[in-house]
Amino acid sequence: MAKQSIFGRIAQLTKANINALIDSAEDPEKMLDQMVRDYTNSIADAESAIAETIGNLRLAEDDHREDVEAAASWGAKALAASRKADEYRAEGGEGTAADADRFDSLAKIALQRQIQSEKEATDAEPQIASQTEIVDKLKTGLNTMKQKLDQLKSKRSELVARSKSAAAQAQVLDAVKSVDILDPTSEVSRFEDKIRREEAKVRGASEIAASSLDSQFDQLDDLGELTEVDARFAALKAGGSSTASITS
Repeated sequence: MAKQSIFGRIAQLTKANINALIDSAEDPEKMLDQMVRDYTNSIADAESAIAETIGNLRLAEDDHREDVEAAASWGAKALAASRKADEYRAEGGEGTAADADRFDSLAKIALQRQIQSEKEATDAEPQIASQTEIVDKLKTGLNTMKQKLDQLKSKRSELVARSKSAAAQAQVLDAVKSVDILDPTSEVSRFEDKIRREEAKVRGASEIAASSLDSQFDQLDDLGELTEVDARFAALKAGGSSTASITS
């Protein structure tokens, strides 16, 4: 994966409004799980890319430091060669003059290399400064991504808890609706009505039994009257005493 695309993802993800994304999602929990995976993968890619960028920066800094040190070293060598040439010239003579020219030539070569090292160091400084700024921004972006990841994980945990709570409340409401539909008190009322009807039936049977008993007593009274009639009738047949008894 190109570093540019990774850095673009860093910018996009760090600017993401988590709450707005959650509100617009059909399934926030699944979306958050996917976002956590995306963020985690992006952070891993970003860390690898940033590590490579930092590595290149450190190499450039090492090269710059070596160029600075080389420039100083070549400057010292140029100075040493020039002094040596001056010493030979001070001594005089053909041989010493040739040695003086040779050391002056070495001094010039050392100065050329010093200039080259200084130029390389100078040319590298803007690039090093730019890469340092980029690395600082990338580190800031990476830290922001990690904070966003923590927010996502926290938001996901909160959402899952809220979802489970909502599901539990829905189950309670469904249970309440079921109780309303199958109200046990209505069953008790029907059972009570049945018992009342049975009690009324017993009362009716009692009334019927009592009525039958009264009828039997009435029959006994009628039987008594008939017996008295028969007795008087027999007395009537027996003679006048009975008649007198009747008339008296």
